[in-house]
Amino acid sequence: MDLSLIPNIKHTNSNNFFLLAGPCAIESEEMAMRIAEKVITITDKLEIPYVFKGSFKKANRSRIDSFTGIGDEKALKILRKVSETFNVPTVTDIHEVADAIKAAEYVDVLQIPAFLVRQTDLVVAAAKTGKVVNLKKGQFMSPGAMKHAVQKVKDAGSDKAWITDRGTMFGYQDMIVDFRGIPEMRKFAPTVLDVTHSLQQPNQVAGVTGGRPDMIETIARAGVVNNVDGLFIETHFDPANAKSDGANMLHLDNLEGLLTNLVAIRKTINNF
Repeated sequence: MDLSLIPNIKHTNSNNFFLLAGPCAIESEEMAMRIAEKVITITDKLEIPYVFKGSFKKANRSRIDSFTGIGDEKALKILRKVSETFNVPTVTDIHEVADAIKAAEYVDVLQIPAFLVRQTDLVVAAAKTGKVVNLKKGQFMSPGAMKHAVQKVKDAGSDKAWITDRGTMFGYQDMIVDFRGIPEMRKFAPTVLDVTHSLQQPNQVAGVTGGRPDMIETIARAGVVNNVDGLFIETHFDPANAKSDGANMLHLDNLEGLLTNLVAIRKTINNF
């Protein structure tokens, strides 16, 4: 997998998985810079290729009074500042065709949310920007069906596609990861495991998504053992008070220990 296509990405020869990590949503400049600085310190130490993640807006909310963002341009400028300050690439998700061109001016990877991955116009618009397109597998889709989303990127003239598995609906209010899907999707494109969203408990009666952060290391270990190319982890220094997805985020203080263990597992796997 050629990570050199992404500007400013480091440690591409480390044989580690790459990491997309950061807060669910950009809440403020101070918050984004604080998280980015901490994660970069850890990933540099462990030689993990790193892309800072932060949503510039949250369009998919259960309730109308849920946090959606601090303003599109303001959040995108914060993502650019993170990139310029720490010399690190960034990723954000887009929800409308117009978002593709707008966000591409500020970030290096455009992410298609799972609920929208079958929206042809959105996928094509992202591909035509020339940025890497991270296609999140729909919770309602089989791993094999993701070949069609990847093909849309290729048909739009780009070979820069990733797939991210974020779990599959298991009943009304739970998610499950089918690890058989990782080798299947890797046939189509580099594949990422979204550890934290795979542990969501959606559709709660209260209208606020729940989660199982206690299972983060369990899911992440299984992904690394099964040769996933990258990991996606949302992290925050105060998950309980995060404005979005706090119930399934990893506390920032726990990130180094987790990644240290995962790197050790990857090194062991590489020796087979």
